[in-house]
Amino acid sequence: MAMSNEKQSAKMWSGRFREPLDAEFEAWQKSIVFDWQLLAQEVAASKAHASALCAAGILSKSETTELRSALDAIASEHSTAEGQAAVRNHPAAEDIHHFVELKLVERIGALGLKLHTGRSRNEQIATDLRLYVRSQIGLVIDGLAAWAGALLEQARAAGEAVMPSYTHLQRAEPVLVAHWLLAYVEMALRDASRLKDCATRLNYCPLGSGAVAGATLALDRSIAAKELGFTAPTPNSIDATSDRDFVLEYLQALTFVGLHLSRFAEEITLFATAEFGFVELPEAFATGSSAMPQKKNPDLTELLRAKAGRLNGAAQAVAMQLKGLPLAYNKDMQETQEPVFAAGFVPQMLSLVARFTAALKFRRERMSEAAQTGYLNAMAAATYLVHKGVPFRTAHEKIGQAVRYALEKGVELGSLSLDELRQFGPEFGEDFYQAISLEATLDCHNVVGGTARARVRQALEAASERIAALATQEAAHAGA
Repeated sequence: MAMSNEKQSAKMWSGRFREPLDAEFEAWQKSIVFDWQLLAQEVAASKAHASALCAAGILSKSETTELRSALDAIASEHSTAEGQAAVRNHPAAEDIHHFVELKLVERIGALGLKLHTGRSRNEQIATDLRLYVRSQIGLVIDGLAAWAGALLEQARAAGEAVMPSYTHLQRAEPVLVAHWLLAYVEMALRDASRLKDCATRLNYCPLGSGAVAGATLALDRSIAAKELGFTAPTPNSIDATSDRDFVLEYLQALTFVGLHLSRFAEEITLFATAEFGFVELPEAFATGSSAMPQKKNPDLTELLRAKAGRLNGAAQAVAMQLKGLPLAYNKDMQETQEPVFAAGFVPQMLSLVARFTAALKFRRERMSEAAQTGYLNAMAAATYLVHKGVPFRTAHEKIGQAVRYALEKGVELGSLSLDELRQFGPEFGEDFYQAISLEATLDCHNVVGGTARARVRQALEAASERIAALATQEAAHAGA
């Protein structure tokens, strides 16, 4: 039996009020225009609450079945783009909670009003947001695994190709291209680890916390927590309804993702310039100039750099919204939702950068040439003298003098004769030239995490296992 239009359009809180809301204020304070995105989470949480009410004897089994079926129907009806538009443009609903209640009453009459027994919107939004952030974390980790996988495949394909490494944007030492790519794999795996930590901390269920002091019914809170896949109910009702730490932590973790993508984007943008010439940009991810016919612009990497600012801005906004808030729920917390939704582009961004990374083509000859010019074997040369018993500081000085001499001659260290080298010390021998070869320069870094060829082969296998484990864990979590 449907309720009257007057009853349907009443506010969830209007009993105490005589005057209507100011029309402009009413429109301004509505959250349905953005929290419509929580419909799936609101339906899931409402179904779980219905189960808890049934166990408490507030709802009969048949009522519970009817409510849960109606909730499923509401979710299904509004799953399309047209249905979503109907949610956010609903003329009467204040928020997603109000919308679902109105739709329930339309479908099943007064029974729809019973669902709010023993709960508050304060706990509803706290639960919905946790569910939403948890699902987004899964999507972001999937995206990070895909990007890390693309980096790994490029590293494998690179084999023993070399490139210069840089400090202060000046050439430093030769490294394997695979070693450079694996540096970004480490960043992606750290990002995934942070997000998993966030998911672990947020995975407690606020349902049953009431408005602030706990539900006024003897609800078994473990019922809803278990149905929704939470670890357990939240231990404190005041904290449960006022906690948005997980929102801030999530956005801060996404800021790290954005920063790492931005660093990758910056290097690729530089390496794609004619001045470096290390990378060929995939045409599918670049555009041209409307004025200059020869241009191929790195649009994807430039946008990646910019997105980090949006993510950091979202995190900073939430930090300022939470600063100084008294316990427990305050309307200010409504403002913490939009930054979360605004960060919803991250999974798509990671999908794009994974495909972009897979399509990159490295100009190996140019990279190899750059890795073997500019005295990048000077550190290996100093290490050679150390093995001859020369203190490192003295060896550093001797090789520095040899580099200056070679600069004046316009040659590399390997082109200096033994007599020329021995003017800087008697320790130089015929074995010096082998010690500063490209292969020896790489392999002298024979430590865990170094660019020695054998170490990088080991690192590739270890990274492969870690990425596979990450993907497996996320698949298991999604199926749970």
